[in-house]
Amino acid sequence: MKLLELVLLCAGICSAQGRSALSPSVRELVAVDAAVVVLQHVRVVDGTGAPARDDQTIIIAGEKIESIGNAAGVAVPTGAKVLDLNGYTVIPGLVGMHDHMYYPAPNGPPAMYPEHATSFPRLYLAGGVTTIRTTGSIETFTDLELKRMIDEGRMAGPKMHVTGPYLEGAGAFTPQMHQLKDAEDARKTAEYWMDEGATSFKAYMHIRPDELAAVVKAAHARGIKVTGHLCSIGFREAAALGIDDLEHGLAVDTEFYSEKKPGICPDAQAAAREMAEKVDVGSASVREMIRDLIAHHVAVTSTLPVFETLVPGRAPLAKRVLDAMTPEARIAYLNRRASISDAAAQSYWPELFKKEMQFEREFAKAGGLLLAGLDPTGYGGVIAGFGDQREVELLVEAGFSPLEAIHIATANGAEFLGESSRIGTLAPGKQADLVVIHGDPAARISDLEKVEIVFKNGVGYDSAKLIESVRGMVGLR
Repeated sequence: MKLLELVLLCAGICSAQGRSALSPSVRELVAVDAAVVVLQHVRVVDGTGAPARDDQTIIIAGEKIESIGNAAGVAVPTGAKVLDLNGYTVIPGLVGMHDHMYYPAPNGPPAMYPEHATSFPRLYLAGGVTTIRTTGSIETFTDLELKRMIDEGRMAGPKMHVTGPYLEGAGAFTPQMHQLKDAEDARKTAEYWMDEGATSFKAYMHIRPDELAAVVKAAHARGIKVTGHLCSIGFREAAALGIDDLEHGLAVDTEFYSEKKPGICPDAQAAAREMAEKVDVGSASVREMIRDLIAHHVAVTSTLPVFETLVPGRAPLAKRVLDAMTPEARIAYLNRRASISDAAAQSYWPELFKKEMQFEREFAKAGGLLLAGLDPTGYGGVIAGFGDQREVELLVEAGFSPLEAIHIATANGAEFLGESSRIGTLAPGKQADLVVIHGDPAARISDLEKVEIVFKNGVGYDSAKLIESVRGMVGLR
């Protein structure tokens, strides 16, 4: 037996032992399950930002990529499962960096966000998202259990990096968030959830500077990173306090608001309107903020899909998105969407959305680490998996090339998570987390929506089956 075939056989045996742990319900969603899989005559976008390579062959052995090379020069191993993928493209699995496991309930007040432990794991995977950071948990124990069940093969879903519960100060808008009492409470809360298995934290809008500082100190002592959707604290102050990442971008940075007071979250609507009307992204103050973030090694997470729903008449009304929702959630979303369109003349969001796109482009161009997520919150309509694809499309609209946008949504997330040696790009020896797309997203980024098979750890899941299995569930569970 040739040495290569012996290596592949050994890898296949190990992989078969891992695949045998998949539950019957998960196996029903699998399209490709073989010890050695060959993806032949496929276009490869490797996630590094390099040009696409046509007519390639990828060999997957067990859970890892064994080789990538020109189809004419790669020998197909005996007994391998061969897929002829002429006309298809393979990209790395997306790394979703603002991918919650909850979704807004269609009714309120108070604002409530039920956990979507059934539909969201499958929809993330169906959309090509093989790794997520939850970036703020409403039901942290549920998220930790979901991660365990997925890792054990009892549920289909992405690899999960579970963020602890929101670290919020006094003024939380939902009763699902604990409101911190002081810096000591912040420290103890962080310590508790690190002990329970949380691997990151998210500071929220009303957290005070001393509370954020306490969380950062406790988290960094254990090698854990802190991000934030901030309002009471501006971006530059947060960078000085040691934060590692900032969610959403310029649109939520209140440091430019004329009535901002230290440590207090101002009227978010008023601050956003002033941002839209008066702040110049090319101004010296914004450029200095960008330089300061980069100097402190602070990443920024783009969440353009949730902002797009606030721009009157802008977000696509995709049938697949509406079909995913319960009738009640669909009606609530469409009604709110219509009311936003009715008030279009008073909306500041068209201008603010353009400024956010410009900021993200300038931040990345200056050398900042831009991450990608969808944020399935707002008033609905931003759906797991589908929204991650839309995020990449919007990055292209913002001025990035398709290859750059894919790099942001794959390699950059892996870099931030410290997982670059395993995921984020396609190369021999890395985990076989990759997405098979019918089309060429390097030329037409909208082809990213044509996902057919999603490989995670070498097992290929059927995207259409995953989507169909949870049709009509979003808004409920």
